[in-house]
Amino acid sequence: MTPWTTSIICYIGLALVSFIPVVIAMLKKVKLHPGGETFSESPYFTDANKKLLQQHFTRLHGTLVFWKNKAEWHKRFHYYTLFWTIPVSILIPIITQTVDTTFEAKLFLTIISTHTALLIAFHRALKIENNFKAFRHGESEFYDLYRRLLDRPISFGATEEKQLETYFIEVENIRRAVRIAETDNLPMIDDNKKGNNNVQRI
Repeated sequence: MTPWTTSIICYIGLALVSFIPVVIAMLKKVKLHPGGETFSESPYFTDANKKLLQQHFTRLHGTLVFWKNKAEWHKRFHYYTLFWTIPVSILIPIITQTVDTTFEAKLFLTIISTHTALLIAFHRALKIENNFKAFRHGESEFYDLYRRLLDRPISFGATEEKQLETYFIEVENIRRAVRIAETDNLPMIDDNKKGNNNVQRI
């Protein structure tokens, strides 16, 4: 077994093993951990309004799980791409100077170049970084709002009715902002063409 063959096996093995967390994030449902006391223990609201807030949070549960899962998957794919493309992009010119004319050497260079090109293309076409920011910011902004209502409901209005109404409206605005960002970040055919053109120039 030549050193180039060993390099091919090691590279493919490491690339596959390090991709496992990305696959797990795609398949596993992340659990929510709001932390602390919920609306049912709040001293600021009547029992009727506590029930309204609890029901509202229950209806949002699926959305929050979706945001958290999406944010986690995009984050892992983003770091996987960085982990491989940065060092490989630096090493390719060096390896090109040292590669010999054997089939294994050329195959190794082809594999690492193709792997890097595919990661860059998918990262750009799927708008991984933008989607990660959209879902993560949406989740973070909701919990900031959630905790503010628990801690300082007076900041939403003078009465309970005003506080709940303002809270519900602001949550709707967050959901709308994330939805707009998500649809804006959908991969388009034109984006894929641009990504392929950029890959060809690498």
